Formats: sequence, C-alpha cells, structure tokens
Amino acid sequence: MTTRREQRLAQTFVALSDTLVDDFDVLDFLTLLAERATALLEVTAAGVILSDQRGGWHPTAASTEDAHLLQLLATQTHEGPCQDSITTAAPVTSYDLSAEHARWPTFGEAAVAAGFRTASAVPMRLRRRTIGALTLLDTEPAAVDTDSIQLAQALADQATVGILHHRALRREETLTEQLQATLHHRIVIEQAKGVLAEAGNLTMHQAFRLLREHARAHGQHLTDLAHSLTTRTIRPGDLLDSQPHPSTDAHE
Repeated sequence: MTTRREQRLAQTFVALSDTLVDDFDVLDFLTLLAERATALLEVTAAGVILSDQRGGWHPTAASTEDAHLLQLLATQTHEGPCQDSITTAAPVTSYDLSAEHARWPTFGEAAVAAGFRTASAVPMRLRRRTIGALTLLDTEPAAVDTDSIQLAQALADQATVGILHHRALRREETLTEQLQATLHHRIVIEQAKGVLAEAGNLTMHQAFRLLREHARAHGQHLTDLAHSLTTRTIRPGDLLDSQPHPSTDAHE
C-alpha cells in the first residue's frame, strides 16, 4: 500500500521534472525544491545556493523567507557545508555544529546562534558541472541519516537535470546569462518583499508567500509581479486586498 510520504515523493519528482514549459520560473522551481526537501526529509529548513558561472555563489531559494535563514545561507557563499559539498562534489554532514569552529568559524557560529544543531549539504551537479548546492538544517540533534542524504541527492540531481535540460532547449540564451538573470531576479524579489511587508505589516516570509500565491493565482511569473510592485505599476493594496494573508507554515 502506497504511503502518503511515497505519494508526496512521487509528486515531487514529477514536479521537478516539469521544466519543459514556456513559462518555467527558476526561482519558483528552486523554492519548491527547498520546501519539498524540508517536508520529505523532516528537517527544519533548507536552502539553495547557486553559481553565477563566473566564480561566485549566491543564496537563491529557501524553504522560508526568514531573515536569519537567508543570512545564514549568505555565509555559505564563502564557507560551510554547501561550499565543501561543491568543492568535493559529494555530500557533507555536520553532526554537531557547535563543534565546527575550526572547519567553519563563521557559518558554525551563525548556525548555532540561529538555533540549528546539525547541517547537511548535497551538490547540484550533472557529470562534471556543478551549478549549486542544497543545504538541510535541523534544530534537532539527530543528523540526517544515510538514506535521507541519498534522497536529498536524488532531489538535487533531478532539479539540476531539469534546469540544465530546460536551458539546453533554448540555445539563444547561454547558461551564464540565465543564471545571472536568476540572481538579478532575486534582488527584485527582495525589494518587492520589503515594499509589501511594509505596506501590509507582514513578515518577510508572509510577504513572499503572498507574492508567490498572487502570481500563481493570476498566471504571472513571480519575478514579473515583483518588478511591477517595485516600479509601482501595481499597488501593494492590489495584492493585500485580493486575498487573505498567506500562512507562515513553510511545509504547506
């Protein structure tokens, strides 16, 4: 008999395979990866850092838009399990972040301060190309087990194949240009979150969920909606009045 978790897992792999559409949105896709990884692997939070293909790494998506989590992901552009996973092209796990001062002085301290006790990361890679990494963070002392690490790697691999396959079919845009555009779009979304949060007295996570749900409900790209909000083409009230505030539950 198929369990609910197995059904959710099958649905996730289908969703991560569905990239061959004209309105494919990379940011929404990577947010889905982080959200589903958190739920399926039963960890507290997850995030993705992505390569700009010019030697730089940037936080791109997270299971929640909590500012502490985003700041923690930003530290991984220099050190942490994500960077080690990218360098070694293999999964990396810390069973006790409080003991990682020598290995990751900045990340370890920031992670513990944010309440996390364990961390794991798997590379987003296809053959010899690595485009990013997926981090799993937990406030519980029990680290992610081997089976869960293998599942996390499978999710990351599927997402990587989907992204690279999508871009390979659109030869007029290079991989570098598309990844750079994704990182630029993230900046626009951060600005839109701020506008919406201030106008509606929302948390940054609530603002992001409202943006995302409004974009989906109206058939818009998340980045297009964010741009319209930051350029005042639409008013914050247009979103705030159109639907109730989104749930703060990142496992929805």
